[in-house]
Amino acid sequence: MADFAHRLQALRHEFHQNPELGFQEEWTKARIARHLRDLGIETHEGIGVVGVLRAGNSHKAIGIRADFDALPITELNEFAHRSRNEGVMHACGHDGHTTMLLGAAELLAKSPEFDGTVVLLFQPNEEHGLGAQAMIDEGVLRNFPIDEVYGLHNLPGEPVGRVSTRAGVICFSESLFEITINGQGGHASMPQAGRETMTPAAELVLALQTIVSRKLPPSSGAVVSVTEFITDGQRNVLPGHTLLKGEVRAAAPEHRKQVETHLRQIAEGIGVSHGVDVSVEFRTEFIEAINDADAASHVIEAARTMGLEHDGARPSMTFSEDFANFAAQVPGCFLLIGNGTEGAHAKPLHAADYDFNDELLETGARFWAELAKQRLPKGK
Repeated sequence: MADFAHRLQALRHEFHQNPELGFQEEWTKARIARHLRDLGIETHEGIGVVGVLRAGNSHKAIGIRADFDALPITELNEFAHRSRNEGVMHACGHDGHTTMLLGAAELLAKSPEFDGTVVLLFQPNEEHGLGAQAMIDEGVLRNFPIDEVYGLHNLPGEPVGRVSTRAGVICFSESLFEITINGQGGHASMPQAGRETMTPAAELVLALQTIVSRKLPPSSGAVVSVTEFITDGQRNVLPGHTLLKGEVRAAAPEHRKQVETHLRQIAEGIGVSHGVDVSVEFRTEFIEAINDADAASHVIEAARTMGLEHDGARPSMTFSEDFANFAAQVPGCFLLIGNGTEGAHAKPLHAADYDFNDELLETGARFWAELAKQRLPKGK
């Protein structure tokens, strides 16, 4: 249906031109809600937007989630639908994710060939890992109970519409750490007179790499990275204060907890050996996204029915996704869908010259509609 595809493209371009950062998406939320109401769909606005479609008599309900926040990136693309908000850009395809789910809403509303309830979850602030939990804390799963939940992300560099997922961990967790070292600064020519913090900090940077190489199984896939090294030193002044910042990625909760334990032990030990005070802050921004095996099989079955290329045993992704918070509450599946292999569609996510592939819009909308019909089948 060329008209359907054209309308989805126009809607996606509208979202792309008006990007908003996490928890600032007032225009985006209003636009989503207006579109749902125009379709005659029951709509609820809160931290996010929820659409509810009911048909038949079944009490079974499934949830489908799409994210709609953008990133603090200045767009380099020059096409007509480039961002109008300087310094803000849909560089991750959330404009496409939202449009696909709105397309599915239209298909299901016009042809309610299902028995049960489809809850459409439009979520803010995925990029900071805060939106899903905020909606849960607000009561979205209590007010709109669901038995299963599904979400997706486009994947640049893979053929358009190729569906891939896996049972178990699909996305790694992300934890941020800050290590503060306080001692006594002094003159660079007389280090013995103080307790400078540059040397213990440098030791820490190297020692933290032994956590993965010596404390965890080789197959863990965990990553520990120090990303910032900040001191109050000068040309001839030894620092008395140093701050190290970094992040940890892990594929399993137990490995994440082991990393935290060893990080604290190493930091404390180096602090004692140098006679400096060390404090550690470790917080997990994104938990691991863990797919239910049955839900993953349902995703592959829907892809197979549509004739889409599919892979039910793809490797885990090292990036993080706060869909994980929904999947921690009810059985769920997060999947990847190919965004294309050429041009802006193959650029890395978060690149300033990336763009979502409009060819994927109708495919994604029909995929969600097919999955809903399969999971809520009408009786004969």
